[in-house]
Amino acid sequence: MTYLVLCVLFLGVATGLAAVVRWATGRRTPWRRTALAAAVLLLLTAVFDNAMIAAGLFAYSDAHISGLRVGLAPVEDFAYPVAAVVLLPALWSLLGGDDDH
Repeated sequence: MTYLVLCVLFLGVATGLAAVVRWATGRRTPWRRTALAAAVLLLLTAVFDNAMIAAGLFAYSDAHISGLRVGLAPVEDFAYPVAAVVLLPALWSLLGGDDDH
């Protein structure tokens, strides 16, 4: 299985769960806050993934990635922060988080 397939599955599950939770709770997503959180997480992922790969802490087999990179980091690494930004606000709503949007 390639990292891209794994990321698509992971994002699909996160998006599906988020949609179900949002439908069940009837709460809206605070899009400006969500977009800001996504931008920050993507920037941090780009900086720290590149630093860790450059330092030799880990590497990716070219056979398992798409070949598209942001610096040294494969684009597949950016799926996990996106999934977090999609899923965590929905879970916050489900668990009774602050409704101040």
